[in-house]
Amino acid sequence: MTQHAEKEIVDVTLLCDKKGNLNPTAIGYARKPIIQSNLKGHILRKKKWNYWCVFGDDIMFSATISHLDYAAVCFVYFLEYETQRYFEKTVTIPLGYKLKMPENVLETVSFNNNDIKIQLLYSQGETQMTVTIPDFDGDLLHADLTIKHLEDDDSLNVVIPWNRQTFQFTAKHHSLPASGYVKIGDKRYNFNEEDCFAVLDYGRGIWPREATWNWGMASQRCGNHRIALNFGGQWTDGTGMTENAFFVDGKMQKIHEDVIFKYNNKNYMQPWHITTKFTDDVQLIFTPFFEREATTDVKLVKSSVHQMVGYYNGRIRLKNGRYMPIQQLLGTVEDHIAKW
Repeated sequence: MTQHAEKEIVDVTLLCDKKGNLNPTAIGYARKPIIQSNLKGHILRKKKWNYWCVFGDDIMFSATISHLDYAAVCFVYFLEYETQRYFEKTVTIPLGYKLKMPENVLETVSFNNNDIKIQLLYSQGETQMTVTIPDFDGDLLHADLTIKHLEDDDSLNVVIPWNRQTFQFTAKHHSLPASGYVKIGDKRYNFNEEDCFAVLDYGRGIWPREATWNWGMASQRCGNHRIALNFGGQWTDGTGMTENAFFVDGKMQKIHEDVIFKYNNKNYMQPWHITTKFTDDVQLIFTPFFEREATTDVKLVKSSVHQMVGYYNGRIRLKNGRYMPIQQLLGTVEDHIAKW
């Protein structure tokens, strides 16, 4: 048994109809960010975020601007692989009136207050990411990164339909060359675009009150190739759509099958097994070396994230039937439970 092929969207499409419900013609996936997230209505249920993760030689650096409809939440974290020095700063602004989240994937968004300043400035095929935090684990953090969106690259842009009233548009843009630096106190980490890649997770949708998901991803150079993978589980099951894809040198191979994540939720540091549901097209083992745990428990929002950093090993079947071996591919995988 296999799953049906998903519909590919090739023209600019609005996510919502005039009432703010799901536009049926938006259900599908696109290789370019041509779906416009014109969310409206659905008071308190709209969820919007721009999550960035940049893999450097020495550190992983991440910055997020999000709006949950009743609060804006921004967070920045970094992990130094060798020493496992890790720190995360989160700022929550009730209501978050001043924060305007753009309707297009490649569009500028910024947030600024006394504790944290994040600017994601998009122009002419590049995102300029600047982050300044006066007190980041007792140090001044300043990041200045240039992220390239290569014109010929594919990206994964997919609409997940639970029903007409609850749905999510997710855009996962992978293996984006990143250059610049992140400075924490007197330590400076340089990024060069030959070996350092950014991943964008853009989300816009109307969510149910409770949700659970898995997300696995990696974007690295392997030999002469840029390799990226993106897998999602639980939240897409049974919708007829997946966020599963494999990228080689910016070209996307869409995986139409659901993917099963097997892991020990009593000990997330044990290896994870990620496989396609019906075939052996995806056979991966993810071995973590670090666990990021982020828990939120405020009146309206409860969320628990276990994001693992580690290495993928295994193989993925290409369209031509041959397998591509995956060896020590640095990436992340997560288990996320949200009540929001």
